[in-house]
Amino acid sequence: MLSKSQARAFFLGGTVVTFSIFIGLTIYSFMPNKDQSNYTKLDKQVVRGKEIWETNNCMGCHTIMGEGGYYAPELTKVIDRRGEGYVKAVLTSPIPWAPNGRKMVAYNMNEKDAQAMIAYLKWVGNIDLNGFDRVVSPLAKANQ
Repeated sequence: MLSKSQARAFFLGGTVVTFSIFIGLTIYSFMPNKDQSNYTKLDKQVVRGKEIWETNNCMGCHTIMGEGGYYAPELTKVIDRRGEGYVKAVLTSPIPWAPNGRKMVAYNMNEKDAQAMIAYLKWVGNIDLNGFDRVVSPLAKANQ
């Protein structure tokens, strides 16, 4: 058993050590060479693609970086997996897209909006994900 003064010293020492580690890791994660966000590659076309993504509630069905709905495929690395031509064909198609029995709205996008979505999906695909793209859940595999 610890005495009251030993317990107090143990608590204060542990608090100082834990707080120091927290501050150190916070400073480390904010160092410029540790940035993984890919924000330097943002341009107007990527921003427009993100606006289209949000306006059409694509996240209601699709996921990006593991966030969103699980009805439709994960789109984080869709340009690498399927290519720009495939994505453009899906987005510009005048008829509803229905692979594997799952229906996607026919967005019938114009060329400019489709290119903006492709730019956004490329930008997302180039974010450093710490290996997330190599770990695919069975659900994500079934949706591809």
